[in-house]
Amino acid sequence: MQLLKKYKWTWILLLICVILAGYLIIENTVKPKFPVINKVQDFTMENVDGKKVSLSDTSGKVRLFYFYFTSCPDVCPPTTFMLSEVQDLLKENGIFGKDASIVSITFDPQTDTREKIKQWAGKFNADLSGWYFLRGDAQQTKDFAKNSFKILIVGDNKNNFTHANFIALVDRDNNLRKLYSVSNTEEVNAKVIAQDVIDLARK
Repeated sequence: MQLLKKYKWTWILLLICVILAGYLIIENTVKPKFPVINKVQDFTMENVDGKKVSLSDTSGKVRLFYFYFTSCPDVCPPTTFMLSEVQDLLKENGIFGKDASIVSITFDPQTDTREKIKQWAGKFNADLSGWYFLRGDAQQTKDFAKNSFKILIVGDNKNNFTHANFIALVDRDNNLRKLYSVSNTEEVNAKVIAQDVIDLARK
């Protein structure tokens, strides 16, 4: 009893630590880092080399999906540059093209020809061995973005577009795991995204 009284605060502190550790274990168990948000639908689009690419052709890797158009006056260029930084970080970790890839999809195929997309990719030093630049039917692309990623794209007949600027993290089994709001630069950057891809690739 004397010993208990003497070290009372030590025991209390130890008990608090045990409770906190238990809480963190439960929290991580109940709330996984990468919860399944949605199932990505199948698609078939044209790559810059003219070959058809489907969802199954990209399966088995962790992927980052991004919807853009090359005439974009604001968010698409800096976001694509951020993806190029992610590419370089994944290369440093030896998983780019092997366990991870990037998929950029234009929603303005009328303007974005294969040649124009190649020029766009070249501006950002994109390594086409692991970075797909796809184009398909405009309406089907908008539907795919909305149904698979909850990303809305609105355009008019003058090729002016408004779109939600998100990067989507997709696992090896075609499950959407995370959406990055690129406008939130305090929390989202190339290092954060690359680390998530690495962590998910190791699962």
